[in-house]
Amino acid sequence: MYKIKYIGDPILRRKTTDVELFDKKFAAFLEEMTEIMYREDGIGLAAPQIGISKSVVIVDVAELVEGESLRIFVNPKIKEASGSSVVEEGCLSIPGVREEVTRPEVIELSFQDESGASFTHEFDGWLARVLQHEIDHLNGILFVDHISPIKRQVLINKKVIPEKY
Repeated sequence: MYKIKYIGDPILRRKTTDVELFDKKFAAFLEEMTEIMYREDGIGLAAPQIGISKSVVIVDVAELVEGESLRIFVNPKIKEASGSSVVEEGCLSIPGVREEVTRPEVIELSFQDESGASFTHEFDGWLARVLQHEIDHLNGILFVDHISPIKRQVLINKKVIPEKY
C-alpha cells in the first residue's frame, strides 16, 4: 500500500525516470494511484508523491471544469508555454499550505497514455495549471519553490515547512 510522501522526504526532490513497460503491473499501479488521489481529495497526483520515482501524473479537474474527468499522463514533457496567471495552489505533500503561484496559462505537452500511445496536445486553464504543478513533482520541484524567499521563510519560521525541504 502506497502512502503520501510529505515535504522533507528526499524522493520529492529526485528527478524521475521514464516509464518503459506498459504492462498489467503498471495498470494496477495506476489504479492504486487513482484511488489514493481520490481518497486524499486531490485533483492531481504525481508518482513521487507516493514514493515511486517514475514519470507518471494523474489529474482530475472535474470539480473545476465541466466535462473533465480522470486523465493519465505518462512521461509528460512541456514543449512550449505561454501567457501568465497567478492562482493559489496547495499540495497533498504539503498539507495546510496554500500560496499564490505564477505559472504559464497555456502549455503544449507531449506524453503517453496508460497503454504507451504518444500524443502532443495544448492545454490551458485549470488543466494546464494542475499539469504544471504535477510535472514539477517529476522534476523534484515543489510549489513552494515558486513563491518568494520571504514567504518561504515565513512558512519555515512558522514550522509549516521544514528548514531543509
